[in-house]
Amino acid sequence: MGSIKSALEIALERTESVKTDKASIGLYESKQQGKRLANAYLADPSKSLEAELKKHPKDQQESLKQGIFDVLVPQITLPAIPEDMARIEAVGKGLQLLISDGQFAAMYKQLIQVLTRYLSEVAHYDQAIRQQYAPKLRQKEEELSRRMGREVRLDPFQDPEFLTFYNQNLSALKANYQTIVDQVREEAMNIYNATS
Repeated sequence: MGSIKSALEIALERTESVKTDKASIGLYESKQQGKRLANAYLADPSKSLEAELKKHPKDQQESLKQGIFDVLVPQITLPAIPEDMARIEAVGKGLQLLISDGQFAAMYKQLIQVLTRYLSEVAHYDQAIRQQYAPKLRQKEEELSRRMGREVRLDPFQDPEFLTFYNQNLSALKANYQTIVDQVREEAMNIYNATS
C-alpha cells in the first residue's frame, strides 16, 4: 500500500504545477461551437450563419469564425453530382461572411462557373466514353449470348475493362480541375489567415 501511495503522491506533485487555463478552454469550446454552427449551416443553408454568429459574445467571435472556417474550407471540392453545386455555393456564401474580401468573392464566383463547366464536361466525357466502348461491349454481349444460349445485356460498369478505360479518361479531366479547386482552397486559407 505504501508504494501505491508514494506513486500517487509523486503523480500529484508533478501535476501540481499544471493549471487549467480557462481562457484557452473557452476559446477551444467556441471553436467547437463554430464547427457545430458550420455543420448545421451545411445541413440547412437557409439558416443564417451571420445571425447565428451575432448570438455569441464578441470575445468568442474569432474562435467561432475559426471553427466555421475549419469546416467550410475542406468542402471546396469537385462536385460528384450536379446536386453538389448547392453545397459548394453555400460554402462560398459562408466563407464570404468570414472573408470580407471582394477579390475572394470574385474568385469564388469564377470557381462556381468552372465547376459548372466541369460537370458539363464530365457528362460529355461519360457519353463519349460509352459510345467509344459500345462496339467492344456489344461484342462481349454477343459472345456471352452464344455461350449461354440466351440474350445477355451487360452493364458497362460491371465490365472491369470498361471501368479501367472509363477511370483513365475521367482521371485526366478530374486532375485538371482538381488543381483549380486546390488553388481556391489555398487562396481562401491565405486570405483568411492574413485578415484574421
